[in-house]
Amino acid sequence: MNPLPVMIFAAGLGTRMGDLVKDRPKPLVQVGGQTLLDHALSFVNLPALGRKVVNVHYKAEMVIDHLAGQDVVFSDERDALLETGGGLRRALPLLDSLVVATLNTDAVWVGPNPFEALLTAWDADKMDALLLLAPLAQVHGHPGTGDFILDEAGRLSRGPGLVYTGVQIIKTKGLSDMPDGSFSLNLLWDAIADQDRLFGVRYGGDWCDVGRPSSIPVAEKLLGSHV
Repeated sequence: MNPLPVMIFAAGLGTRMGDLVKDRPKPLVQVGGQTLLDHALSFVNLPALGRKVVNVHYKAEMVIDHLAGQDVVFSDERDALLETGGGLRRALPLLDSLVVATLNTDAVWVGPNPFEALLTAWDADKMDALLLLAPLAQVHGHPGTGDFILDEAGRLSRGPGLVYTGVQIIKTKGLSDMPDGSFSLNLLWDAIADQDRLFGVRYGGDWCDVGRPSSIPVAEKLLGSHV
């Protein structure tokens, strides 16, 4: 398999972060002395991963300046907030692939590289999307009871149990059938699930959702415990 391009989502407004995002975008909020964006980027330097595309919207210039000189290209969404689905679709000419990996930047992963399990389990013959999931015992800073149920074959259905950690491999062909403009990748996942081609794999480490200020000390404690 050729190296997969990676879409790194960094365009959200981060409104749940409150005052922390008045002077910076959420991906540049620091956790443990490092920005969320840099935490995420630390996982994408694998031989099986290729071009890195970062989308930008809110305070885009700060993200672009922060990554100056690094091996990334930018998908400019300053004209419209497109959510994950619309953002991925806009970036397709830069990604230039029928299969891509995607990575959220509002979380911290502690343990194995989150892409390793996905790359090992990916089977293009039977999968259109493969999501990295964590059981609640390995989830921190995140409300709720989970997003998906994993069956014995690895297929996913909606329901409590496992939490999506913001990392996946997905085929891009279904994006052309989605609504114009802004939409969530949840719509594409539902369409893929209807065809029994939505799969999941468990993460072997701990995961912390850093979507709120209250989650930052939780994430920093988690990072400190794994030094």
